[in-house]
Amino acid sequence: MLAMTESVAFVGADANLVRVEIDIGQGLPVFRIVGLPNASVREAEQRVRSALISSNEEYSKLRTTANLSPGSLRKEGTHFDLALALGIAGADPKIDLEPSALQGWVCLGELALDGTLRPIRGALAAAIAAKRAGRRGLITPLSNAPEAALVDDIEIVGIETLREGLDFLRGKRKPCRIPIFEAPSLPPVPDMRYVRGHAYAKRALEVAAAGGHNLMMVGPPGSGKTMLAQRMPGLLPPMSFDESLDVTKIHSIAGMLPADAALITERPFRAPHHNISLAGLVGGGVGLPRPGELSLAHHGTLFLDEVTLYRRDVLESLRAPLEDGEVRIARSGGVITFPCRISLIAAMNPCPCGFLGDTKKECRCGELQLQTYGARLSGPLLDRMDLQAPMERLTSRELLGAPQGENSAEVRARVTSAREMQSRRYGDPALTNASVVRSILDQHVSLGPAARSLLGHAIENDSLSGRGLDRVLRVARTLADLEAEPAVGDGHIAQALGLRLDRAQLRAVS
Repeated sequence: MLAMTESVAFVGADANLVRVEIDIGQGLPVFRIVGLPNASVREAEQRVRSALISSNEEYSKLRTTANLSPGSLRKEGTHFDLALALGIAGADPKIDLEPSALQGWVCLGELALDGTLRPIRGALAAAIAAKRAGRRGLITPLSNAPEAALVDDIEIVGIETLREGLDFLRGKRKPCRIPIFEAPSLPPVPDMRYVRGHAYAKRALEVAAAGGHNLMMVGPPGSGKTMLAQRMPGLLPPMSFDESLDVTKIHSIAGMLPADAALITERPFRAPHHNISLAGLVGGGVGLPRPGELSLAHHGTLFLDEVTLYRRDVLESLRAPLEDGEVRIARSGGVITFPCRISLIAAMNPCPCGFLGDTKKECRCGELQLQTYGARLSGPLLDRMDLQAPMERLTSRELLGAPQGENSAEVRARVTSAREMQSRRYGDPALTNASVVRSILDQHVSLGPAARSLLGHAIENDSLSGRGLDRVLRVARTLADLEAEPAVGDGHIAQALGLRLDRAQLRAVS
């Protein structure tokens, strides 16, 4: 007898529907799963049989074949267990479940041997895929139901055991009530007001937050680079619902969604250790690629402290994602894509000992050390840093004096207003001046004679590259937005050039 249901296979940050076909017929009592399954899927045989027995279901000891279609798509994960078990129940003549009861349902969940369901990854992505394909609904573990229920106009059925799922399909049980998770309380974000001095770097951080720009901070140890970067989440505007869905979907697929949260509402701030691998940063790994720190920081901030300590190949892997806003991982079966529209904040010392140019401590580095240290960051990577802020040692008056300046709420209000202007201008809340395509940006940046002269001088005398020019124009547009100006003026171009050190100047510092 033949029965069919559906589950999903995860490809990048999305879920693709997988048809699960079950055939039970005469032959040796073996259970075979075909359709390019990996080991975790093939092991479902033992879990499914034990779960059916624990659910008091008597199944036929006949040849059972499960086909996961399309066969060209690699299947990985334990979430196929539920679809396989329900499919067997529909195909087995000894189990009174009509195969038609499975139609329109997408099923996913990992089965324990006693028939209980365990949480799985990617419920939100599966619900989005089911809705897009016009399916009736999703049957999933109850603990994953709040996450899947974020998708409108699709029925979500949360169950705790295989028995509950069978009874629901037989019409003997109503769906369980989906629990409501409140947003988890987060620790307070450090306030900008308590950062003493560094007016130039504070301004650069505000511009980075307002336009989604990348920022490089260079200064001696203890000058406050890390402390300043940690204020970034307090400056960024709230995420829209669509942005929250994007971030939640990525964290769910990565298995990093908090157990007590269905929706991530705060912009991510990721700060990986400098020992991180290439796959850990950009994504990939053995088997199906998983999202890395770049994608986990989507719609938020990636902070690389002591950036010169990261491996050279890891840093160079940032170049294309920073330009494109997405990570592309090429495999023999195709290209996997993860989104990564981020602001990158990097911090570094001016030299190996950290005191080059310091007025209080003498630099102990030799010429060869300085050359080697400066070569750790390539020119193309530095060119992608929109803003580059030097930071100096604070004086005793600054360190011991009372906190001065604006608090994070005041700065955030300006940043939010600037982001709203960009949202109206580009028709997309997720687009910023840093991420919008150049052809659209040019429609909103017109240069006067004085601005053209400034930029021409920077190109001819300061080695401003074509990419550097593009970054200057984007920063200038953000500066105008922070002042609520509809047009970019000559002063905005001058400020944008002042907030950017060219490659030669940064080499001189490092």
